[in-house]
Amino acid sequence: MAELEKLLTEQANPASASIDTLDAEGILQIMNAEDRKVADAVGREIPAIARAMDAIVAAFEQGGRLFYIGAGTSGRLGVLDASECPPTFNVPPEMVQGIIAGGEAALSQATETTEDDPAMGARDLTRRGFTSGDVLVGIAASGRTPYVLGAVEMARRLGAVTVGISCTPDSELGAAVDIAISPLVGPEVVAGSTRLKSGTAQKLVLNMLSTGAFVRLGYVYGNLMVNVQPKNEKLLDRARRIIAQAAGVSVERAGQWLVDAGGSVRVAIVMAKGGLSRQDAERRLTAANGRVSKALNG
Repeated sequence: MAELEKLLTEQANPASASIDTLDAEGILQIMNAEDRKVADAVGREIPAIARAMDAIVAAFEQGGRLFYIGAGTSGRLGVLDASECPPTFNVPPEMVQGIIAGGEAALSQATETTEDDPAMGARDLTRRGFTSGDVLVGIAASGRTPYVLGAVEMARRLGAVTVGISCTPDSELGAAVDIAISPLVGPEVVAGSTRLKSGTAQKLVLNMLSTGAFVRLGYVYGNLMVNVQPKNEKLLDRARRIIAQAAGVSVERAGQWLVDAGGSVRVAIVMAKGGLSRQDAERRLTAANGRVSKALNG
């Protein structure tokens, strides 16, 4: 296992060497300047992120699921991204799952001692019913977390696709997975505090993986969240506005289309834009695997 002091994520940052002597604006200027480097670091990894996204889409199309696993900040970010998928895309919660070392208690209170047990990572993945048809994304800024490496090893034994997100070059995690994503953001403003630039980079990558996959699967039309379910007044208003924008009709007319479509935003858009009955719109969407653009061109 790599010596901790040699890792890029543990190095001291010359740009913030005197940060403790600065006033508020000086501290924030340094942090902001360092944060600007994160998007470029992620951008350099787009080819690898695209490969991972393709693997996730392929798994979803065959009924597979996406699992994130990590410890500490990395684990919390995975759980966060997974928890946002059902309200954003109206997918079942089991479709994207986040696993954190230490379980639910670790979401609000640091329990990083659990990250040193590779067998626990494998056990936690097994308890979720992980299969060869699923995709595992291991998240570890250092690329050396035993909990994550143990889960990756088990997933590879099953024959599942494995992805690793780390912020260290030539990491153990990167070498252990099928697809390595390594945004190299450099030393942190506070040495070793990977909740900063490394955490931001990981969050950006997770956003890209989940959002990109669901865009590819037709859960978005244009850039509109067309799978939203109008379960409360706020979401009902959003659904009307989405239909109005997509179909080029008034919000009031969009509301009637939504009623006629039985509450389905996608069906309402296809009905309104295609001049179709609900039955015909539903049939087209089924043939198009739910993709609004394909249903309209069918």
